[in-house]
Amino acid sequence: MARLKLAIVGGGPSAFYVASRLLSLLPESSSRASHLKIHMYDRLWAPYGLVRYGVAPDHPEVKNCTHKFAEAAADPRLRFFGNVNVGIPAPIPHTLPLSLEALLPHYTHVLFSTGCTVPVLHSALPPSQFCVPALSLVHWYTQHPSRPAPPPLERISHVTLVGQGNVSLDVARMLLTPPSVLAKYDVPKPVLEVLERSNVQHVSILGRRGPFQAAFTTKELREMMNLPGASMVPLDPAYLTAPEGSLKLTRQQSRTLQLLQKGSNNKPGTTKKTWSLDFFRSPTGLTTPNNAGDKARLSLGHTILDPSNRAVPTGETSTLETDLVITSLGHHAEPSAPWYDPSLNHLRTLSGRVVDAGGRIVRNVYASGWAATGARG
Repeated sequence: MARLKLAIVGGGPSAFYVASRLLSLLPESSSRASHLKIHMYDRLWAPYGLVRYGVAPDHPEVKNCTHKFAEAAADPRLRFFGNVNVGIPAPIPHTLPLSLEALLPHYTHVLFSTGCTVPVLHSALPPSQFCVPALSLVHWYTQHPSRPAPPPLERISHVTLVGQGNVSLDVARMLLTPPSVLAKYDVPKPVLEVLERSNVQHVSILGRRGPFQAAFTTKELREMMNLPGASMVPLDPAYLTAPEGSLKLTRQQSRTLQLLQKGSNNKPGTTKKTWSLDFFRSPTGLTTPNNAGDKARLSLGHTILDPSNRAVPTGETSTLETDLVITSLGHHAEPSAPWYDPSLNHLRTLSGRVVDAGGRIVRNVYASGWAATGARG
């Protein structure tokens, strides 16, 4: 076996799964174990990426994979270099910049496991003090080194989440769960202090399509239904029946429907805090208030599904008064990254191998995880 000296750019789950697999294929007991060396670079000071800074603190079971990562890190052939930013402008000012040109000559192979770190923004909702991407909230409550400012929850009573995926439900759950419950988990003390001062009374979760197209999982929805001290606003009964002539519901769609039909454990009107799933609503603009203390006005276009299940406008509109809009519409790779393809929103690859703009395989350069496939799952 030829000697393999691999540089992995990125220190998240994908990077560790690849490193772990390579180390297991050539165990330390092997006579050729010394032929393998892996250096892992990450712009953050600590490894594990999305597992450390993307998972909600009240979901510790999702972080169990770090045990496997720690086993790989114990192998002396794997070394981790934190606070090193390779190839692209760093969003964290204290990192050491390292150009790709300086890195490549020292390795036989390079793997990009840089993920999708840039939030997708809504074209009608530019970022402002009244509209922020969900990533800023996630990075706040996980205490990401980028140090986003805490939301002014003591001045907020109504929050609107745009998008109905699991991240939206994570954020809603963090805002509505009593701090005394969250204190049992690995929630940083500064975050708990802000949550204890929170005045949030209602969270609206908007989706441009219906309940059968929502991206959240049954598990996440069930957790929302079981929130202590909060209740769901009842849905229009028309949403709670399968459309006529539709295909057979999947197992997840059937379970989602059952949960929505049952409603939250706490019945409407019995709790101080509430939340709602607002289907068939698509934001068209946000009017910010002129006076301090007034709410912003979120303009919504009403939608319906066409025969191909795409959301199309009905022509009806409405307005929702809210204090803060949080967009949760997915993520894409860093556009300034080498071999980024704007039509794909991630690195250009073929079976894990990086491809240049001319369609040619880049020798000994690979990508894994979201860097190669886009943010999914």
